[in-house]
Amino acid sequence: MFSIEAIMSTNLITVPPSATLAEARTLMHDHRIHHLPVMDGESLTGLISLTNVLAATDSFLRDDGTRIHANEIGIADVMVTDVATVDVNASLRHAALFLEKHKIGCLPVLDNGKIVGIITDTDFVAVAINLLEQLEETEPDTDDYDYEDSDVA
Repeated sequence: MFSIEAIMSTNLITVPPSATLAEARTLMHDHRIHHLPVMDGESLTGLISLTNVLAATDSFLRDDGTRIHANEIGIADVMVTDVATVDVNASLRHAALFLEKHKIGCLPVLDNGKIVGIITDTDFVAVAINLLEQLEETEPDTDDYDYEDSDVA
């Protein structure tokens, strides 16, 4: 069966607390991701999501003289600091249930207190697709049945 370690992303893109909202937005766009762990050296100090970035971004509808630009807003001011995490050895089912119950999109994965990966709701969609494909392979192929000759019409 699947484990957290088997489906988590390990090629982490992170930002320091001194980064700006503009830097975070650029990293998310360039790497096509929605979550960035905020790292102070080796220590996980926060998490910034695309939702945080969008919520903190000033509207382009405001005039340029009063608008606060994304390069003027620090990550430390908008990041989530009470970050829910999961141990690398935890149950994949429990991690999925936690994400669903708390309506969050990711869990940084820790091994002995050190971040080693991140698991997201997208990772769980990939698992669901894999399981559905496996189920389809075990189902009888309905194209082999001639419905005209059967009682099922």
